[in-house]
Amino acid sequence: MFLWRISHACDSMAHMQNKKFYAGAIILGMHDALVSLTGLVAGLTFALAQQKLIVLSAIIASVTAGLSMGASEYLAEKTNRNKYAWRAGITTGCAYMATCVMLLIPFYISDNSRVALLFSFAIAAMMIFLCNFCIRHAHNRNWWQHAIEMLIICATVSIVAFLIGEFAKTTMGVII
Repeated sequence: MFLWRISHACDSMAHMQNKKFYAGAIILGMHDALVSLTGLVAGLTFALAQQKLIVLSAIIASVTAGLSMGASEYLAEKTNRNKYAWRAGITTGCAYMATCVMLLIPFYISDNSRVALLFSFAIAAMMIFLCNFCIRHAHNRNWWQHAIEMLIICATVSIVAFLIGEFAKTTMGVII
């Protein structure tokens, strides 16, 4: 039943594709949020001791980056003379911020930052697979390959951010 509902939602997305629905704008916002926010949160989780500072930093970064992504998509589409550039911009910005909200939920549920980070990674992986499953309906693509590629990129950026956080904490002697 659950998979049927997802499949139905994906078919609806494919139908909306014909009505100026911007799957590319959603992917841009979602994937950028997945990569940048999981990377940021991973780095902050291991660099900072206080979970409230991690969440505060993530919220500030999410809002500013979401607005920036939306504005950038709008300007890019406007440059391409798309008369619906505003739709693409709003779609990208909203996808970015909605993804960030989903990724930050574990930090409100768990008091342990590292446990919350693991759940955030699990949510990111589920979002990647679900989104790619839906895109398969809209574009008839091999969704597993694209999902694995997105997952590898997201994991790589998170690992790099973790290493940067550890390096910064060690070399700068910062313990907050």
